[in-house]
Amino acid sequence: MKDQSRSLSIPRKPSDAAKLSSSQRIEWDAKAIVEELKRLGSTTNVEGMARFGIRAKVCYGVAKPSLDSLAKKIGRNHLLALELWDTGVHDARILAGMIDDPSQVTPSQMERWVREFDNWDICDGTCCHLFVFAEPAWTKAFAWSKRKQEFQKRAGFALAAYLAYRDKTAPDSKFKKFLRVIEREAWDERNFVRKAVNWALRNIGKRNRYLNQQAIASAKKLHKSKLPVTRWIAADAIRELQGDAVQERLRRKQG
Repeated sequence: MKDQSRSLSIPRKPSDAAKLSSSQRIEWDAKAIVEELKRLGSTTNVEGMARFGIRAKVCYGVAKPSLDSLAKKIGRNHLLALELWDTGVHDARILAGMIDDPSQVTPSQMERWVREFDNWDICDGTCCHLFVFAEPAWTKAFAWSKRKQEFQKRAGFALAAYLAYRDKTAPDSKFKKFLRVIEREAWDERNFVRKAVNWALRNIGKRNRYLNQQAIASAKKLHKSKLPVTRWIAADAIRELQGDAVQERLRRKQG
């Protein structure tokens, strides 16, 4: 990796006329980035990730702080993000979501990427860093909530959970509509789906006082179900949404 590491750390040779500042951005390409990810990875991290259900065909186990630092160095780059995604490397795909430009993300790109989600980390990371800021976010949240595939369906609820605190302009009516989606899908007992349904319910209920009341009402309705998974989703949400910490935060927010 000698040639690659040099290309990552050394700027172009300055001309006689003027020297490049040390802060000038380095030119990156997907091949060099993958080599850097290999260098930053750890087999211990890969094993630890697997214990938490993060499994991918190719994973180097790069720690999140290292990904954050690398993303900051690279900056926003839509085309490079697409190339990184196409490598199929888990760490490169996480990084792709961090450097992509949300304004250039299309519905077709979101569809292509979501169909390749193979664990909760890539699902949540991509939704958190990229999809929640893309124009089709709401449309996809509703559409993906109906999917049969576990991580595509999780993506719909993860998006709703992130929109609940990222989308500052969305009207309460959108979130109230999504509560009906939660009521509809709270039967799914697959681990990564049920947790995402619960997550979306709790985040919507923490947005403001009105939605807190609406989310609690939905949870109480779900708690009457005969299905253990539905009652678990509801009970956990009620416990948090009616708790002193959330209620105090909402009172301060309203005041």
